[in-house]
Amino acid sequence: MSDFPAYDEIHVISDIHMGGNKPNFQILKETQRLAGYIGWVSKQCPAGNVALVLNGDVFDTLAEELPGYIVVEQAVATVDRIMKDASFVGVWDALAAFVATERRTLIFIIGNHDIEMSFPTVQRFIMTRLADDDLIKRARIEFSTIGAGYTCTVGNARVYCTHGNEVDAWNYNRYEDLAKVGRRLNAGRTLDPKEWYPNAGTRMVKEVMNEVKKKYKWIDLLKPETQAAVGTLVVLDPSQATKITDLVSIVGEKVRDGKEVNQRLSAEGFLPREQVNASSVTVDQLLGPNLSEGIRGYSQQNSQDVDQMLEMAEANLGRPNAQIVEPEAPLGTWQLIFDRLTGWLRNVPKDEALRRALKDWLADDKTFDHTDQDDTFKDVTAAVGSSIDFIITGHTHLERAIDMGGGRFYFNCGTWIRLLRFTDAMLKDRDAFKPVYDVLIDGRMELIDGAKFGGQSFVMNQTSAVSVKVEDGGVIGRLNHIINDGTGAPQIIQQFMRK
Repeated sequence: MSDFPAYDEIHVISDIHMGGNKPNFQILKETQRLAGYIGWVSKQCPAGNVALVLNGDVFDTLAEELPGYIVVEQAVATVDRIMKDASFVGVWDALAAFVATERRTLIFIIGNHDIEMSFPTVQRFIMTRLADDDLIKRARIEFSTIGAGYTCTVGNARVYCTHGNEVDAWNYNRYEDLAKVGRRLNAGRTLDPKEWYPNAGTRMVKEVMNEVKKKYKWIDLLKPETQAAVGTLVVLDPSQATKITDLVSIVGEKVRDGKEVNQRLSAEGFLPREQVNASSVTVDQLLGPNLSEGIRGYSQQNSQDVDQMLEMAEANLGRPNAQIVEPEAPLGTWQLIFDRLTGWLRNVPKDEALRRALKDWLADDKTFDHTDQDDTFKDVTAAVGSSIDFIITGHTHLERAIDMGGGRFYFNCGTWIRLLRFTDAMLKDRDAFKPVYDVLIDGRMELIDGAKFGGQSFVMNQTSAVSVKVEDGGVIGRLNHIINDGTGAPQIIQQFMRK
């Protein structure tokens, strides 16, 4: 008897990002396709056991206009609003129909945009929405919200699904702290907002990205956690420089194994943010080489040597508690850099500045290379034991299908949100970029959705999924694209067989 659930096939999707209670704050577009795909999965292998895994960031509470970095007392009401939103209600109807089907299992895995899913109150609410009081249907719903991921077997293969933010220093979850919040909710207690220490990615979204997004709706269709995004944000809205200065000290923030103390019998004492001197980030990486060069080439009105200023900033970048210990040096230096960048921007046309910033952001971009062994691949595979045959992640929004050798395979199931496709030709020079700039600066999502450059749609029609199933005497893992209305067979992008 296996220690883990056994299926004839599983289907995995990630980064749906249902949320956004403001116009144009919703980044999930293909909701009808998603509902159709869920219905298609429910009909597969009728006589066998089939699982649908929602591999993190199912909700996006960070897209909701709510105070603070985590929703506590309003968590159930927020999830209820998202479920009833006209844009998403069809998806939840499809999930309810899925769990009403015999031999189907629905698994929710926590991500970094839906951390409230760890609360027992939210889990009970989701189960009630999907299964009402039917105990058989409820038994077909599982939650993995403690950072353990989800392990099962398909045929003779062992499969491990995890969101992937566990290895992301900007976006890790503090699972013990989340458990304490859940215990407080069950005990009728509250959480003082000052007790919660958000990760760097959450702070960037809530403090900077959401503000910029009010005008530039497309900004989080690019990957916001990359470091060169800082330069793009400052170009779009120089007023954000002060906020970004405050965030510089947490670039490179990490939590080391074993640092969090197990206090499961207590609901007191939330753990402070851990800062470690482990950053090798440079100013060029943070702003991008084009913008850094702009600073270096700017007028020499300031007597301080620019290279010395940049070196000082880099020296302070990864220092623990730099804000507290020496507030004058690191913060003053970084503010001077952003002031200098703002001064340079006054002398450069905004379209050219944005073109340069985007070239930095997307330099060596391998977004659409599903064989690229990115950092998430390297860090997750290094942490997973050799007994796992198929590893499936999400989080990065970048689909991957990689043969690790020895009958082991890695997949990233990408995302269902809009993806913008910038090409070298679009960013080649100012003339080529001007029509792109006009669409971006207008900011309306409907204009972006309909834009084409060089005969190619600006927004990719790409929604991804991974399947692992018993087939042809072995176990086949596939990276798929879900097409049309989602009710037909997916388009196979890459497949691997384990005998």
